[in-house]
Amino acid sequence: MLNYILRQTLMMIPTLIVISIIAFAIIQLPPGDFLSTYVSQLTASGADVDDATIQALNRRYGLDQPIYVQYIKWVTGMLRGDFGQSFEWNRPVNTLIWSRLGLTVLVSSVTMIVTWLIAFPIGVYSATHQYSIGDYLATFFAFVGVAIPNFMLALVLMWIAFSVFGQSVGGLFSPEFIDAPWSWARVWDMLKRLWIPVLVIGTAGTAGLIRTLRANLLDELGKPYVVTARAKGVSERRLLFKYPLRVALIPFVSTVGWMLPQLISGETITAVVLNLPTTGPLLLRALQSQDMYLAGSFIMMLSALTVLGTLISDIILALVDPTIRYE
Repeated sequence: MLNYILRQTLMMIPTLIVISIIAFAIIQLPPGDFLSTYVSQLTASGADVDDATIQALNRRYGLDQPIYVQYIKWVTGMLRGDFGQSFEWNRPVNTLIWSRLGLTVLVSSVTMIVTWLIAFPIGVYSATHQYSIGDYLATFFAFVGVAIPNFMLALVLMWIAFSVFGQSVGGLFSPEFIDAPWSWARVWDMLKRLWIPVLVIGTAGTAGLIRTLRANLLDELGKPYVVTARAKGVSERRLLFKYPLRVALIPFVSTVGWMLPQLISGETITAVVLNLPTTGPLLLRALQSQDMYLAGSFIMMLSALTVLGTLISDIILALVDPTIRYE
């Protein structure tokens, strides 16, 4: 196992190098660059942009250099902890990311915890009480939760809150706390509004988790080893948690690699609809404006977390399923 972990860790290095090249190339694929977009916006607003200003901006952002020079400059800067300068915001990328990263991790972590706490008991009950009223209700709500897109649920919730209760549910803070310094009052205000994005983002995840866990557990409960253990007098509780549930969790363990980047990216479209100050809308805006250092830093961060999460899921999978031998 130790050799496997070491081998996979070393493989992360060339993987991340290839990902960085692909990410930088994808950002450069659309025609033009940030400067051309910026000049077009200035021209559309009626402002005059002379050649001297364009050349000065080119030199400032290094856009007059070949693409491989820009890439090397970006990668070497990341190795030093400098992710470059955001063209659109005219601020260091580190500052922009860290200003939203905390709230993003908070929303995503709480959503994931609530999702698992709700979905696992319901999924286990639905599988162990097949065709009962509770099973039918869980199946019905699971199908509804999977079928309704998160952004549509957010729009419906915002409309109901505004039309019925006369208040807005967008954002993580009330208007008086948006730009206020951190205090216990601001934290309490955020906690009072945190259930809204958790409810919206967690609905589809909870529904999908219930359906998957129910199907996996039903498949395991019908296998001969479960029937044999039950015939030998093993209690239902011990039988359930000792083997079938452990095996049914394997597909979820294998998806840990997706959970780490989700903590950073979150639900971008839902965050835009709810006006959440998270990293998702910032990444979307960076891609739209071709802010290559900001967008590239986000993509590299998500890629690194995906590779790391895959390694973690492989290790946990070997611990959960003793039949796996990577050697």
